[in-house]
Amino acid sequence: MSTSTLRSPAFLAVVAVVALGAAPRDAMPQLQTPPPSSSQQLQQQQQQLQQMAPARGSATVPSSQALRIRPLAERKVARLPDGELWWRIERFPAIDPARTAAAAGAWTLAVDEGGQAWLFTLGARGGSTPGGTRVAEVGPIPRIAAAEYLLRINDASGPPGSVTNVHSHPGSEAFFVLAGEQGIRSEHGTMRIAAGHGEAGQGADHAMQVSSSGSTDLHALVMFVVDASRPFSTPATLPEAPAAASAP
Repeated sequence: MSTSTLRSPAFLAVVAVVALGAAPRDAMPQLQTPPPSSSQQLQQQQQQLQQMAPARGSATVPSSQALRIRPLAERKVARLPDGELWWRIERFPAIDPARTAAAAGAWTLAVDEGGQAWLFTLGARGGSTPGGTRVAEVGPIPRIAAAEYLLRINDASGPPGSVTNVHSHPGSEAFFVLAGEQGIRSEHGTMRIAAGHGEAGQGADHAMQVSSSGSTDLHALVMFVVDASRPFSTPATLPEAPAAASAP
């Protein structure tokens, strides 16, 4: 092969290609994994903001942290009581009598919380349980239709400004506040419940965000009637609050 052939651009190009093909894999330039798409990044940011942002309408606070939610008791039932549904809340002198009463009832749950023994009964308004002292009746509770129902009692607590993410449940929710103030933001606005009071919440699959909206720590008991076959809680969204109109 002549010297001119060895120095020709075409020959040098072929040699370069062969050399690259024979080079070790580590020596070759590596492609970088593309970053997440802008839609994925936006979704992640929205989820973070939902967890961090305080509930609209709540008092201004120096920080916003997650409201603490703890399941206290639950049971599954095949059907609901006939007629209008109310949650009856009673206090017992000790937890054992409350548990005995719960075992005897079809739609009752006993809870030992805050140094108190509680009995929760789903049924008609105006009932009573021997040995118990009625504290409140909360209702009426929106009915749902399901093959099986989950009755659950949760504890919600946190300092002012603590908040849940926006979510929904496959059933109804009701609240009784022991201390502080509870705010429930929905598409219809924000409902506030003071200590010593209870309120029935929305029906199934309505978006909400719950917060400690008072000036002192919140402690509340939350009662649920949901479809047992579906996830208990599902992420949801709420529309932005309309901006205040500027003065003319």
